[in-house]
Amino acid sequence: MPWLSVRDLSVAYGDLEALHGVNLELERGESVAIIGGNGAGKTTALKTISGVLRPRQGAVELDGRAIGGLPPHQIVARGIGHIPEGRQLFPSMTVVENLTLGARTPRAKAARSASLDRVFGLFPLLAQRRRQLAGTLSGGEQQMLAIGRGLMGLPSTLLFDEPSLGLAPRLVAEMFAIIRAINADGVTVLLVEQNVYQALTLCRRGYVLENGRIVLAGDSSALLNDPYVREAYLGM
Repeated sequence: MPWLSVRDLSVAYGDLEALHGVNLELERGESVAIIGGNGAGKTTALKTISGVLRPRQGAVELDGRAIGGLPPHQIVARGIGHIPEGRQLFPSMTVVENLTLGARTPRAKAARSASLDRVFGLFPLLAQRRRQLAGTLSGGEQQMLAIGRGLMGLPSTLLFDEPSLGLAPRLVAEMFAIIRAINADGVTVLLVEQNVYQALTLCRRGYVLENGRIVLAGDSSALLNDPYVREAYLGM
């Protein structure tokens, strides 16, 4: 049984259907990428898994239990964290206050102190800026804070939506190294990322989403060598 399973998922904004019968699976501890162009439905897929959007049809299961259509706080309690596109921090709150907001379930609250130590160990710069307002951080520091906030919920699975967006090139490799370390620590990773080469280099498998449909899927090495992927997404 897969750890995270999405079956025949369709999602609509009013009369506009954004996902059409999407199927994908992740094993526990795996890292999987969803790649595709703007408007392909990648963010919609993540928002539906995390409960921000409700599916029109289809099923989402975590460890064999249905979570599709549950409210976000219940899905967080089941172990899914979501690092949204654009970070969505509270700019007038401090680093510590933003992190603390990530620990809302009883289990996460009980481990809040240890989780803060873990986050500050992973992101020493955040430890130095713990009393600084989030809105005054650099783009890279804000992305670290968004990831740290997600980790405060003690997730078994993390959904990353465009973590390299807006970062200076020198920070992109660092951000992917952080995601790799989180995955190596046992957290299942589902990554949406425009940087296709980086995403497929990081993840073991990938799905290509176009116009709301999965058009290709396979091991990352096979996708990196697929003629269509190379032409459409790698410029080769």
